Amino acid sequence: MSDRQSRRDFLKCGTAPGLCLAFGGHDLSAQSGGQNQVADLILLNGKVTTLDKSRPNASALAANNGRFLAVGSDRDALRFRGQSTHVINAGGRRVIPGLNDSHTHPIRGGLNYNMELRWDGAPSLADALRMLKEQARRTPPPQWARVVGGWTPEQFAEKRMPTLAEINEATGDTPAFILHLYDRAFLNRAALRALGYDKEVPQFPASEVERDTHGNPTGLLIAKPNALILYSTLAKAPKLDYQDQVNSTRQFMRELNRLGVTSVIDAGGGFQNYPADYAVVEDLNRNGLLTVRFAYNLFTQHPQRELGDFAAWIKLVKPGQGNDMYRHNGAGEMLVYSAADFEDFVEPRPEMPERMDAELREVVTLLARNRWPFRLHATYDETIGRALNIFEEVNREALLRDLHWFFDHAETISDRNLERVKALGGGIAIQHRMAYQGEAFVARYGKKAGESSPPVRKMLAMGIPVGAGTDATRVASYNPWVALYWLVSGKTVGGMSLYPSSNRLDRSEALRLMTHGSAWFSGEQETKGTIAPGQLGDFAVLSDDYFSVPEEKIKQLESVLTVVAGRVAHGAGEFAKLAPPLPPASPDWSPARIRDGYWRGKPTVRANAAAAPGRRHGGGWFGADGGCDC
Repeated sequence: MSDRQSRRDFLKCGTAPGLCLAFGGHDLSAQSGGQNQVADLILLNGKVTTLDKSRPNASALAANNGRFLAVGSDRDALRFRGQSTHVINAGGRRVIPGLNDSHTHPIRGGLNYNMELRWDGAPSLADALRMLKEQARRTPPPQWARVVGGWTPEQFAEKRMPTLAEINEATGDTPAFILHLYDRAFLNRAALRALGYDKEVPQFPASEVERDTHGNPTGLLIAKPNALILYSTLAKAPKLDYQDQVNSTRQFMRELNRLGVTSVIDAGGGFQNYPADYAVVEDLNRNGLLTVRFAYNLFTQHPQRELGDFAAWIKLVKPGQGNDMYRHNGAGEMLVYSAADFEDFVEPRPEMPERMDAELREVVTLLARNRWPFRLHATYDETIGRALNIFEEVNREALLRDLHWFFDHAETISDRNLERVKALGGGIAIQHRMAYQGEAFVARYGKKAGESSPPVRKMLAMGIPVGAGTDATRVASYNPWVALYWLVSGKTVGGMSLYPSSNRLDRSEALRLMTHGSAWFSGEQETKGTIAPGQLGDFAVLSDDYFSVPEEKIKQLESVLTVVAGRVAHGAGEFAKLAPPLPPASPDWSPARIRDGYWRGKPTVRANAAAAPGRRHGGGWFGADGGCDC
């Protein structure tokens, strides 16, 4: 070993939590072969919730070659200590398997994160408008100030939306776009000018451009109920260049790591084209810089030409192709546009067109014959029932057997359709969208209907695979602890009690849905979601004890140490020095430079991003010789 390596691999351990700094780098996708019984990392003195039924609790773990090697007592783990082992003292904190979001949009979210001001968790509209004013001042032309989902007026002390007058006052001559759910978007006067939206702008299908008495657009775009007007307008705004998109994706991954997220299943999205818009995450994977595991689905991009999209993609990629950090997961959540019943509970339920059945049948048949798993966005029971008619037809040749197909959302699914899903071997991925729209749902459909929207407890009792997620970033927030709070408390972010005890979960059940439960939805239930020997080495050490904090504090939890594939991805507090450095957010006007995404109070310079504007410093994982991949 060289003197240089000796210095880098010097083991510095003490009794204080987190004081150990030696690494032996490994390929993130490597599998444990069992021949090397020296651990790369050992965690001691923790309250480890394993979610492994054979050993639900432990105090220590050891990881080797990206997987758990041993789980048990401190003595059990220390048997695998070697000279280069990275030993961490958890300080008695709660340790859980890494969180796995089964429905989110982080590929698109990563490309845009550095441009977007997040109102997620902001306690008042006054705070939100101050943030917007500050960001508008910092944003240079031709870029826009943008707030793209993750908030609801119910979270604000004022319990109301911003007005266009307030937005115009806050933003001045900087174009601004504010998106609220699938419901509406606000454009300031500067954005209307930049887009050329004047008296001559036509109405969009199934939507409305609000106009004043002279016929001029006011700046309010309303989905009635189709969200195309919202997303097609946002797509006209300037984008980041490629290097800034790379930086943006890394910043977003670190933000997810801060919340204990180690895996995601990307549900695709409109204007998210394959393979072009996947180049950033593919390059990060190739360079060993992913700190979140991605399983990605492909979302059709062409209304009434969906079959062509999937026929072309079937020739390019196969389900499971990739590695443990980045792998293809099949089709959806959009299979055909005619089946897209976007939930906008301010508006009546949309009727799906007659052509839905024929279009969906030919796409699902193609996918099933080629053994492509698929997911389908479906909010309402009526849409689900029609889809199940088609799935049952396709399955007459047993084409859905063991395919891991599933519905996304399913807020109003009936008992009868649950039985049909079960009979066909399907699953249901749920998200905390109702935490952001529960008030609107109850206002339209009544409190009784809201009590089982969706019927999570019944799904589990029937043995249907269920995974939890967020549907971030344009609808609900990416914060998984808000989703866990929703499942446990049955409350919206505005504090309304939505679910009775019969449709709420205990904390262990909720956590299982966001870990091992979600692994079924990427076909990884045998390797991910529990802390057990042979499983992928992902875990989070929490800021407080999830199992004992008051219920209202669940949504305030974070990770102080997140480990992916046996290597530190994020550290805070006493573990901060263990985290690999991250370049400052770019460009220098990015909101991510001064705010850690989800509301945490006053703006601060982001951790690991304190370099002077324009200066790039090391942001890699630790390389094979223990040094920084700068």
